[in-house]
Amino acid sequence: MTGKQKRDREATRERLLEAARLRFARDGFDATGMRDVARDADVDPTLIFRYFGSKQRLFDEATASGDPSPLLDGPPEEMVARMMRSVVFQDWTRFGGEHPLVAMLRSSGHESTRERMREEVCNHYVDVLREMATGPDDQLRSELLSAWLLGIGILRSVVGTPAITEATTEDLAPHIESVASALLGRPMSGTEGAS
Repeated sequence: MTGKQKRDREATRERLLEAARLRFARDGFDATGMRDVARDADVDPTLIFRYFGSKQRLFDEATASGDPSPLLDGPPEEMVARMMRSVVFQDWTRFGGEHPLVAMLRSSGHESTRERMREEVCNHYVDVLREMATGPDDQLRSELLSAWLLGIGILRSVVGTPAITEATTEDLAPHIESVASALLGRPMSGTEGAS
């Protein structure tokens, strides 16, 4: 394979992923047709199966939210502020403007998708918060805080409630600090770079 062929192949694969992200985010797994994705990417539908093997693998790759390790970079007391930025204020344009978990929620009728959501939420949010929590009921409190963060993200990007949609990170900062500190049992900052 020449360098140009490899670049063309990579570009085609990325176009398919981009088209699939938007379709899955908007329509969910069941309502997304592979011919629609191929048409959106302006390629032959057989290429989806050549590059991904199945609709499920395309869905899995298209809805992968990425590496959570940047959330771990920085002062521990700013962890929830970083999570808020990631969940609520991140530019998710490539996922149709919504967090990739929203596409998975629209497809949650499939056990494999529910299991993947459970893994992502637990690995990216709950487990990280649980390590920071002090005192009894750390699992419950870390799950409550994760639910709160994800709920804010859904109200902002899917439901479009007016106050949350218009809120800035500065508007949310005192509430983040208050709720996160109470649930984790330790002082937390509502902003990044405050320490």
